[in-house]
Amino acid sequence: MGTTASGTTSDITESGITASGATTGTASDACAGHAADLADPAFWRLPAPTRAAAFAELRRRPAPLHVRERTGRGYHALVRHADVVEASRTPAVFLSGPGVTTPEPARWVRFLFGDSMVNLDDPRHAQLRRIVSRAFTPRLMARVEEDIRRIATDLVDRVEHERPEDFVTSVAAELPFQVICNMMGIPEEPRRAILDQVNHASENTGVARPLRARIRMPGRGLLALARMQGMVAELGRERRRRPTDDLISALVTADVDGRRLTGRELGAFFSLLLVAGVETTRNALAHGLHLLTAHPEQRALLLGDLDRHLGGAVDEIIRHATPIIQFRRTLAVDHRLGGPDGPLLRAGEKVVLYFGSANRDEAVFTDPDAFDITRTPNPHLGFGGGGPHYCLGAHLARQEMKVLYRELFTRFPEARSVGEPELIPSNFDHRVRALRFTC
Repeated sequence: MGTTASGTTSDITESGITASGATTGTASDACAGHAADLADPAFWRLPAPTRAAAFAELRRRPAPLHVRERTGRGYHALVRHADVVEASRTPAVFLSGPGVTTPEPARWVRFLFGDSMVNLDDPRHAQLRRIVSRAFTPRLMARVEEDIRRIATDLVDRVEHERPEDFVTSVAAELPFQVICNMMGIPEEPRRAILDQVNHASENTGVARPLRARIRMPGRGLLALARMQGMVAELGRERRRRPTDDLISALVTADVDGRRLTGRELGAFFSLLLVAGVETTRNALAHGLHLLTAHPEQRALLLGDLDRHLGGAVDEIIRHATPIIQFRRTLAVDHRLGGPDGPLLRAGEKVVLYFGSANRDEAVFTDPDAFDITRTPNPHLGFGGGGPHYCLGAHLARQEMKVLYRELFTRFPEARSVGEPELIPSNFDHRVRALRFTC
C-alpha cells in the first residue's frame, strides 16, 4: 500500500484504482477519469493524450501511487520531476543493483551475460564507469564527431538518390548504428548480422505479448544477445593482441586501479551501448521529424535560424518524446520522499521513475504539453535525472541529432513526415517502428 501525506492509502490494481479503500471502477473507467493501471498493458495502448491526462492526475496526488503487479509486491510510481530527480541523485537509498528494467533480469541471465552498468551500484558501478570514461579520450571523441558529419552526409545523399519511404530504417536507425560501430571498431562484414541481433534482443522489451509469444520470444532474445556478445568478445581478444585506435581497444587495454574490462563486461557494455545508443537516438530522431511536421510554426522558426534554434529544438524533442519511459529502483533503507514530512517508503520496496511524466510536470514546465523549441530553461530528464547513472551518451546523442537535422533541413527544407508514426506500445521506451516521410 502507498501511504499518503495524510496517512491514507492509494492503490492501483488490475481492476482499477482504489483511494482510501474506494474503488473507482474498471481499468477502462479509470482511464476515462484520467487515472489508470500502469501495470496493465492495455494502458500503454491508449492514445498518447489519454495517457498524458492519466499521469497529470497522478502528479496531483499527495503521494506516489502504489501499483500492484501480477507478480511481486508492486511498486510506487514516481511521476513528479522532483521525485524522479531525488531518486536518481540519492543512489545510496534508491538502488539499481536488483535491476532497473521490468521485469528485473533473472540471476542466471546476469551470471551468463554479465551485469549491464545500469544494473550496478557503487563501488562496482563507479569502477566500471571510470574505465569506460577513461576510454572516451578527446582524440576519440573528435574523430567520432567528424564521423557523425560524414555519415549524416552519406545518409542524406542516399535519401536524395534512392528516395526511401521509411525514415526509421533508412535514416534514423542507420546514423547511430554506424556511428557506434565505427567508434567501437566493428568491421563492416558482421554489422548487418549485429543489427539483426540488436533488433531481436530489444524488440519485445516492455511489450505485452500473447502467452505463446512470451514462451518463445525470451529464448530468441537471449540467443540474439549471446551471439552479439560472442562477436564482441572475439573482437576484444583480437584487440588485446593487436590494439588499434578504436573504443574496443581502449576498453580492453584501459587500466584503472589495476582493473580492466573482462570479456563478459565488454560484451555487456557493448550490448548497452548498441541497444541504448541506437534505439533511443533512432526513436528521438523519428519523433522529432514528426513533431516538426505536426507543428509547422516551430518548423518555420527552426529553419529560419538553425544556428540559433537547433540546440533548443533537440532538447525539446527529447523532453516531449522522452525516448526512455521508465526505470525502476529498490529502496535500501526506509526513506521519506521529499523531506521529513513526506510519504514514507520502506526498505525493500520498489519505485518506478516515469521520466515522461516528469518531463510534463506543470511545477517545472510552463504549458508542458506544448512543443516549444524556444523553451528555456529546459531541465528535461530525457537522459535520466542526474546522479551516477546519468546517460554517458547524452552528448553523443545530441550531436547526432543536431548534425543529422542540420544536413537534412539544409538540403531538403521540405522534408517532413507523412501520416502518423507507427508506434510499438511499450511501457519501457517510446518506440517507433516506422515513419513514412517525403522530401
